[in-house]
Amino acid sequence: MAEIYLSKDGYEKLKEELAKLTRQKNDLSVEINEAREQGDLKENAGYIYGKEKQSMVMQRINELEMKLRDAKIVDSSAANYDDVRLGATVTLRDENTGATIIYTLCSSDEADPSAGRISVSSPLAQGLLGATAGRNLKILLPSGEKNLTVLKIEYKQVL
Repeated sequence: MAEIYLSKDGYEKLKEELAKLTRQKNDLSVEINEAREQGDLKENAGYIYGKEKQSMVMQRINELEMKLRDAKIVDSSAANYDDVRLGATVTLRDENTGATIIYTLCSSDEADPSAGRISVSSPLAQGLLGATAGRNLKILLPSGEKNLTVLKIEYKQVL
């Protein structure tokens, strides 16, 4: 299994999701028991739906428990602030379009490209890792080659 790196914030979000799913699992158990009491389980839509939903919830709970157990928490306060690492917020200039782009490198669980949070395992992030401010990069992406300049690297403190 690949190593899982999470920020403190990402770790806490996964713990919150696990707690929510545990409550949901308990609620589903009650619903399934109520549906079971209604008789004939083969034609009981409430029972069938409840069992399917419970299976999905249990699968996600198991996945989260494994991630939380094996996760390595990355402390951005201990990072080398001179280069791009997990947790860095990177300001880039696309040399082809002149556009300024800002991305934060995070774990795949925390990634949200529409919010500027990209997975550290994505092709773009892999091309940025280790880069320093002022450096020009040519990164090969599935959509073609990107010519980028690293303008600024920041490590924001999570409160």
